Amino acid sequence: MPAPIRLRELIRTIRTARTQAEEREMIQKECAAIRSSFREEDNTYRCRNVAKLLYMHMLGYPAHFGQLECLKLIASQKFTDKRIGYLGAMLLLDERQDVHLLMTNCIKNDLNHSTQYVQGLALCTLGCMGSSEMCRDLAGEVEKLLKTSNSYLRKKAALCAVHVIRKVPELMEMFLPATKNLLNEKNHGVLHTSVVLLTEMCERSPDMLAHFRKLVPQLVRILKNLIMSGYSPEHDVSGISDPFLQVRILRLLRILGRNDDDSSEAMNDILAQVATNTETSKNVGNAILYETVLTIMDIKSESGLRVLAINILGRFLLNNDKNIRYVALTSLLKTVQTDHNAVQRHRSTIVDCLKDLDVSIKRRAMELSFALVNGNNIRGMMKELLYFLDSCEPEFKADCASGIFLAAEKYAPSKRWHIDTIMRVLTTAGSYVRDDAVPNLIQLITNSVEMHAYTVQRLYKAILGDYSQQPLVQVAAWCIGEYGDLLVSGQCEEEEPIQVTEDEVLDILEGVLISNMSTSVTRGYALTAIMKLSTRFTCTVNRIKKVVSIYGSSIDVELQQRAVEYNALFKKYDHMRSALLERMPVMEKVTTNGPTEIVQTNGETEPAPLETKPPPSGPQPTSQANDLLDLLGGNDITPVIPTAPTSKPASAGGELLDLLGDINLTGAPSAAPAPASVPQISQPPFLLDGLSSQPLFNDIATGIPSITAYSKNGLKIEFTFERSNTNPSVTVITIQASNSTELDMTDFVFQAAVPKTFQLQLLSPSSSIVPAFNTGTITQVIKVLNPQKQQLRMRIKLTYNHKGSAMQDLAEVNNFPPQSWQ
Repeated sequence: MPAPIRLRELIRTIRTARTQAEEREMIQKECAAIRSSFREEDNTYRCRNVAKLLYMHMLGYPAHFGQLECLKLIASQKFTDKRIGYLGAMLLLDERQDVHLLMTNCIKNDLNHSTQYVQGLALCTLGCMGSSEMCRDLAGEVEKLLKTSNSYLRKKAALCAVHVIRKVPELMEMFLPATKNLLNEKNHGVLHTSVVLLTEMCERSPDMLAHFRKLVPQLVRILKNLIMSGYSPEHDVSGISDPFLQVRILRLLRILGRNDDDSSEAMNDILAQVATNTETSKNVGNAILYETVLTIMDIKSESGLRVLAINILGRFLLNNDKNIRYVALTSLLKTVQTDHNAVQRHRSTIVDCLKDLDVSIKRRAMELSFALVNGNNIRGMMKELLYFLDSCEPEFKADCASGIFLAAEKYAPSKRWHIDTIMRVLTTAGSYVRDDAVPNLIQLITNSVEMHAYTVQRLYKAILGDYSQQPLVQVAAWCIGEYGDLLVSGQCEEEEPIQVTEDEVLDILEGVLISNMSTSVTRGYALTAIMKLSTRFTCTVNRIKKVVSIYGSSIDVELQQRAVEYNALFKKYDHMRSALLERMPVMEKVTTNGPTEIVQTNGETEPAPLETKPPPSGPQPTSQANDLLDLLGGNDITPVIPTAPTSKPASAGGELLDLLGDINLTGAPSAAPAPASVPQISQPPFLLDGLSSQPLFNDIATGIPSITAYSKNGLKIEFTFERSNTNPSVTVITIQASNSTELDMTDFVFQAAVPKTFQLQLLSPSSSIVPAFNTGTITQVIKVLNPQKQQLRMRIKLTYNHKGSAMQDLAEVNNFPPQSWQ
């Protein structure tokens, strides 16, 4: 056969191809020639052919048929053959191919070779693609090479040891004796790889971390020598001595100093030296400074050193390099909660980053700006953030609006400022405002009694002739419906009142109803507002009746239902209309536990008194969760349900809850134990019945018919009943949940509430997933104690995820068969 072409010629030929098809044809032709040469067992040109094959592999063409040829080259005595063979093994082989195990013996022989360069090839290959089996077999040879005096081999052996530890962590102790002496090496390459090896061992083993903490002074000395050493052309990069080794040492110091006072104190001085003596005009110096800042923030450093680190990040914000600015913003965001005041000093620079053209820098600057807002700077920061909201890209508007809402609610200096700020957001962000903003603003307006006239006047002006901002229109419609009488009265102490007639107000609301920009929800707000104005206005009641009657035939089912019901109020229940449509009461927020909570704000800590109800008499649950808030309505229901710490076992009889009203509430999340922290009861503890020698439940059917408690949206809940043998007052209800839709229902949680005269225990469910197509069911057991033999009533709450949406529903079960409670 003629001699195959050289690698240079192949590269030159492939580069002349004008199309992808022409290149593919050349590659296929050459691959065919290489295959023929492999079949002929041509040892002369095997090295050349494998080299060409590796080049084609790097271009993305299949080269797996050359794997065995690489092994043959590795077994060759020629260094050039071994070099290409090992390179091919690193590129073409990994743990997924069993062929790689055939290399083990060759690598072992080469690790003991007399030539250091052959040993280096074997170490590189083992450190690149050695499997756990190969690492176990060859770890002894690697450990021997770590102790050799040859620095060329020691640095390669150290990196190979890192790979061995990653694959087989239990071999870590084997390298411990050899690792101790590596830091005494003068060669920078060995020092660098030894620091990498120490870092890997400390990250993987707490014992190793404690063992190597005594090396901190030695590492500090090495780092100090690097900083103080003069010009060394061999290791100099932009005037800095071996920045790669400095960065590695700083990372290791960060690991060793974390949560350790002595180690942190030993490295404080050197970190201050690095932070002050490193040149910042080059990117190399910025890299070292960044690692220094991360180390200072991660160890138990002095406060002055932390301020110095944050000032370095502040200087990074002024850098022209966008990557450096992004890194600085990200680092400041991580440290803002622990060193808030130090970060506050760079507030103006951070705010300037909101004007950056790079979207990633804008987002980080926005997040950091919200983290800096507190009661002292709320007005200035809100001005900047509102300006940003006005000019930012659409993808920022929703997050920025939500952040402003939260900050304004937390730090608002006055009610008027709060309302003005949120209205500014509604007029600026438009439809990008999230859905929860509307009810939150309505609640704020309702609670600000003295601001009602001012607010309704501002909102009326804001939507005159412009219905494009749907959240704003919804809030305005609600307020006009509630406080329309204040709008037409022309009384407003906060600013100059406007003169508006009743017809002009109705014109606005009718304009919302007929606008093609109004959504169905917005039209519902407007129609309800018009209806409410029938009790606030005196001259336009007939016009309101006419508008309401028109929408009784609307194609929008929601509007139609509202209009029909409002028509009925005008005709059949007119005597009740004024009472039903009276002004909404002040909406109270649910407060957290305890009479006083400590509110942690950005840079401020202050006690905030909270309104509490007087504690009820009798024993109370120790922990609470607002899962079934107002499930049954009325004032006799506590707004929380007890839950127990998961470490505490369920106690017999203690599961029964008595929650201040005429019902019991209990809820068991999926795969969680039933609540345990509850008062004891005087009745026999039926939960212990199972400990008796006789069976807990009848083995034969009790004759109580099953019922369907819930059936909606493809979810069906069935109740089956059993009577306890040991306590006739106990009814055991087994629920079975099935799903007829085409997708599973996940995170399924069933919760129940019964009247106070009953006592209820809800056991853990069999699963949290209701399979689709009725292919399976979730079962859950409810035990009900009914000592007074009353008719059973139950309210249930269902929550689950379906088709990517969180679903929640309430239902009442009143059709229990008499046998279940008699």
